[in-house]
Amino acid sequence: MMTRPNTPTRRYFLRSIGATLSLPALHSLLPNALGPSSALGSTLSETDSPARLVAVGNLLGFQLSSFFPETPGKDYEATRLLRPLDPLRDQFTIYRGLDHGVKGGHFAVHSFLSGVLKMDAKGRADGNISLDQLAAESVRGRTRFPSLAVGSESGIHGGCQMCWTRSGTRVPPIPGPQELFRRLFVDEPRSRIKETRDLHSLQGSILDAALGDARTLRRRIDRADREKLDEYFDSVREVEQQLQLRRQWAEVAKPAAPFEEPRDSNMVEDLPLLYDLIALALQTDSTRIATLEIGGDFEPKNLGIDKGYHTLSHHGMKQESIDALLVLEEYQMEQFARFLARLAEIEDGPGTLLDRTTVLFGSGMGNANAHTNHDLPILLAGGGFEHGSYKSTPVDGHGKIPLSNLYLSILQRLGLERDRFADSTGTYA
Repeated sequence: MMTRPNTPTRRYFLRSIGATLSLPALHSLLPNALGPSSALGSTLSETDSPARLVAVGNLLGFQLSSFFPETPGKDYEATRLLRPLDPLRDQFTIYRGLDHGVKGGHFAVHSFLSGVLKMDAKGRADGNISLDQLAAESVRGRTRFPSLAVGSESGIHGGCQMCWTRSGTRVPPIPGPQELFRRLFVDEPRSRIKETRDLHSLQGSILDAALGDARTLRRRIDRADREKLDEYFDSVREVEQQLQLRRQWAEVAKPAAPFEEPRDSNMVEDLPLLYDLIALALQTDSTRIATLEIGGDFEPKNLGIDKGYHTLSHHGMKQESIDALLVLEEYQMEQFARFLARLAEIEDGPGTLLDRTTVLFGSGMGNANAHTNHDLPILLAGGGFEHGSYKSTPVDGHGKIPLSNLYLSILQRLGLERDRFADSTGTYA
């Protein structure tokens, strides 16, 4: 019996994938079936003091009544959650009324930096690529790490879901200070460098074979399967770029460690150290793009509270639970204020590291108790923007401004020549 010419053999697939990569399920190649390129953006400013971006996200939001002031403008009052930041008032701006217009509660928080729900990303030119990864594309190769995503893989609703590549792949986070320290400051032993180089060459040849056969296959499949295959191409390109970077930096020594290697403890106690390590990563130009996500495993028992973070976020308007939750949120704000103060102390060219680092702070959750994703708590610091005020816009209806407008302004400030991001309608800063 002859094999159908439209049906690939087992040997064909094994040769295509090098026994390690998996092609997507292509229905038009199954028996009896009917017969995005990722152009890199402009590079970030290559001056003696390059532009940088840090995005800090909170999975469960904040108590909005204790976050947002009553009075817009420069003379706003310092609320309980903004009070730790008040000494730096002229270095940041608070925004109210911004969001992405998405729904889904906890399951929509992943859109915080992308502006797009993953399920709605198909067919979009940029998919659901997040703000940080789009910026990282423009500096690939200029720093050891195009970006550093820091967070946790445990807690309610799984691990961090804040950072997404162009192909819709989640960027797994660095889970604690010990691994982040090792990536930044610990070199591989010399004996392993050749082994690593040989492994990279082998992986590269497998990718070449997979792409070559996949391109041949593309001419034999229908439109729906070509879309799946294009997504596969994007994924393989991302792996290729990662391999190229590893080869490029394999024999370049890392900066000297500023202190002994730390041990992981818990997210609450580790938070100050994580911020310190991110500041060092920027200062040493190990990366120019970093994110930090505070997830559901940020357990308040380390602050003397006997209930879990997620449980407290669903407080049911019980004052005792709200008071406990505010203790936890206030601690987060204190550590964020400490981070901004640290960046403001570090000299960077003619100014400070904060002057050249755009720092976004907020959450994809507006009200965790009600599971809403609108009216998000947003704060923008540094980066050379004009700061020192509280900007309140309509929460809905006429005059509402998409959060993606602010993100477009951030990208343009970083030097990317773009006129759109997600569902932006213009710029706003």
